[in-house]
Amino acid sequence: MIIKRVNYSSRKYVIMAIFAIVVIVLLVKLFMIQIVDQSYKRSSDNNTLRYITKYPARGKIYDRNGNLLVYNEAIYDLMVIPRQVKKIDTLAFCSSLNITTDFFKERMSKARRYSSFSPSVFMAQITKEEYGKIAENLHNFQGFYFQTRSVRSYPYPIAAHTLGNIGEVDKKDLERDSYYKSGDYIGKSGLEYYYEKELRGEKGLKIIVVDVHNREKESFMDGQFDTLPVPGKDIYLGLDAELQQYGEALLKNKTGSIVAIEPSTGQILAMVTSPSYDPNELVGRVRGENYMKLLNDTLKPLVNRATSGIYPPGSTFKMVNGLVVLQSGVVNKNSVFPCNGPESQPIRCTHHHNSPVALYEAIENSCNPYFWETFREMFASPKFASSKEAYAYWYDLVTSFGLGSTFKTDLPSEVAGNIPKSSFYDKMYRGVWNSMTVRSLSIGQGEILATPLQLANMAAAIGNEGFYYPPHLIKSFSDGSPIDSIMTTKKIIDIKVQHFKDVKVGMCRVFEGESGTARFSKIDDIQVAGKTGTAENPHGDDHSLFMGFAPADNPKIAIAVVVENAGFGSQWAAPMASLMIEKYLRGYIKNTNKEKRFIE
Repeated sequence: MIIKRVNYSSRKYVIMAIFAIVVIVLLVKLFMIQIVDQSYKRSSDNNTLRYITKYPARGKIYDRNGNLLVYNEAIYDLMVIPRQVKKIDTLAFCSSLNITTDFFKERMSKARRYSSFSPSVFMAQITKEEYGKIAENLHNFQGFYFQTRSVRSYPYPIAAHTLGNIGEVDKKDLERDSYYKSGDYIGKSGLEYYYEKELRGEKGLKIIVVDVHNREKESFMDGQFDTLPVPGKDIYLGLDAELQQYGEALLKNKTGSIVAIEPSTGQILAMVTSPSYDPNELVGRVRGENYMKLLNDTLKPLVNRATSGIYPPGSTFKMVNGLVVLQSGVVNKNSVFPCNGPESQPIRCTHHHNSPVALYEAIENSCNPYFWETFREMFASPKFASSKEAYAYWYDLVTSFGLGSTFKTDLPSEVAGNIPKSSFYDKMYRGVWNSMTVRSLSIGQGEILATPLQLANMAAAIGNEGFYYPPHLIKSFSDGSPIDSIMTTKKIIDIKVQHFKDVKVGMCRVFEGESGTARFSKIDDIQVAGKTGTAENPHGDDHSLFMGFAPADNPKIAIAVVVENAGFGSQWAAPMASLMIEKYLRGYIKNTNKEKRFIE
C-alpha cells in the first residue's frame, strides 16, 4: 500500500493571507469609525463634552436724542441632546416645568427628528421663575441643560410697526442662511428685519466638560477652542420718541397715519399708524397667540398705514399740478381763471369765493376749477404735439417727486401707490383720450393713489424748493459704519426754484389768508406752509388729509396726516398737523385747549 504524503507547507500561506485580510478589514473598519464616520465620535464626545452656543447681544435701537427704544432682557432656553436622555423621571421632569407627558413626548420626537446628537430647543423662553424651579435639580435629568439668550424689551410702547419684531426661524430661514440653527431668532418685520445682519452680531462657542451626572465640570482644554460672541451693532434712528408718542396719542381711537420728515436729511421724525399695538405684546412665549389675535382683528392693527395705506391725495396734490403747469410755461403765477363755485363745470368748487383767481388765491381757497383749467391749458398747448405727449411731460415731473414708486430705503413694507402710465388710458379708452377724459387727475382724484409717506416727502421736496433725500429711518450705526448711499443721495426735481417759491407763498396763505382752509390751525410765532385735502372714498365717508412744512422759509419738519372717513382736511388733519409741528419746534403746546379735542 502506497501512502501519499500531503504537503501542508503551502497551506500556511493561505492561513497567513486569511489573517492578513481579516486585519486589513478591521483596520479599514476602524478607519471608517474614527475618521470617516463621525457619529461614533460625536456619541463619545457628547458623553463628556457639551458644545454651548454663546449668543451675542443683539444691537440696541435708540432715537435721535439717545433715548433707548429697544434693548435686551435675559431669558433661558431649555436645550436637549436626545442621545443623552436616559432613565430620567419623566413625571418629575414634567411636574417641574408644569407640562404634560404628551407635550414631553412631542418635543422629544421633534428634537430627535432634528438630530439625536446635536442640541436643540426643548422649551423656549423660560421665565426666571421657571428657571429657578428646575435649575437646581437639572443634574437629575441627563441630556438637558439651559442656554441663556435674550428677548427684546420696549421701554416706550410706541412705533411697533417701525421697530418690528423678532421670532423663531422657520424652514425657509434655515435654508436661506446657514448662520441660523433650529430655535434661533430672526428679525421678522420692520427695522429688526431690514437690519437683521447688523443687529444680530456673531455667535460664539463654549465647550464644557460634563460628568456622567450631567453636571458641568470645567472648560475643555482651558477654553483654547472657545470663541467669544461679537455683539450686534447699535442703531440710532432719526425718529423722535417724544414726537412719535405724541402722534400716537393724537390718532388714538382713529384710523389713519401721521408721517413727519426732517427735510434737510430725509430722516423720519415720526411714523404713526393707527390702530396699532404695544410691541411688548409680541415678545416671549405669548408672541404666537397675540400675533394671531392681531392678525384676525378686523381693524387690521398689523397694517402699517404710513407705508402700505394708499389714498387719493385729493387737494394736497394740487401743489404738484401747479408746479408742473408753471414749469411748462403755459401759465404763470398771475394767470387768472374764473370760478362759479358749486355751479362750475365740468369740475365744481366746494364753495363760493372771489373770482377770477390766480395761483395764490387758488391755493388759499383750494379752488378746483383753477387747477382743472390750468391742467387743460397745458394739454391744449401747441408746445405739445398731442395729449399723450403732454401727459408724458406731466407724468415724468409728477413721478420725480417720488410718487408712483417706492423709495427703496429701510422701509420693508412700503408700497408704490399709483401714478397711471399713458398705456393704462390707452387700454381703458382704446387709444382715444384727452385732458377732459382724465380731468380728475387735476385735483388729485381718479386713479392717483399715494401713501402718507409719499405725501410727507412731497411736502419736504416743496419745502426744500426742488429736492429731497429718500425718506429713511436710520441716522447712524454705533461703530460709525456708513449707511446705504441711496439714503444720502439728493434727488433733484427738474422744476425752477422760483416756481417752488411761488407755490410756497400760496401754501402760507392757507394758514394766514382770510379764507385759508387751515386758518383756524394757525400757530403763533411759527409760519406754516401747507395744503388741506379731502379725498373722495368709494367705500365710505371722505378722508381728511393735510401736507405741509414749517418754518416756511427754512423747514425743520415736513408732515402729512391722513384721517380715514373724517371729512374735510381742515377739520381733522390740519389741526393734528399743527399740533405735531408745534410740539416738535416748540417742545410744548402753548394753548393746550387745542389738543383737548384729540387727547382725552
